[in-house]
Amino acid sequence: MEAVTAGMPMATWPAFADQFYNETLVTEILGIGVRVVEGAKKWARFGGDRAKKGDIEKAVTKVMVGEEAEEMRSRAKVLGEMARKSVDEGGSSYKDLNALIQELGLHSIAPPQS
Repeated sequence: MEAVTAGMPMATWPAFADQFYNETLVTEILGIGVRVVEGAKKWARFGGDRAKKGDIEKAVTKVMVGEEAEEMRSRAKVLGEMARKSVDEGGSSYKDLNALIQELGLHSIAPPQS
């Protein structure tokens, strides 16, 4: 999700694992990206869904040109700022990570006795 933190809209083309879910998040829920291949469902190493030159050109143009592209850039910029604030000192991710570190410290394993 580096592109979200950078405040950049995305052209998505999932290849495996959680990328298919991330694509849905980016394109349908957050509205900051477009699909290169509509309906991609197969993992790349199992044949994958191929894109044609025109598919790539269409997706890149949609992300870069026009009113919809401007709206995506605007939303991406806002989300990027929110993401950066969450990892700053006092932000939600900062606090949660520190809480996890403290919790793990409470459960540290003692070294073996000789």
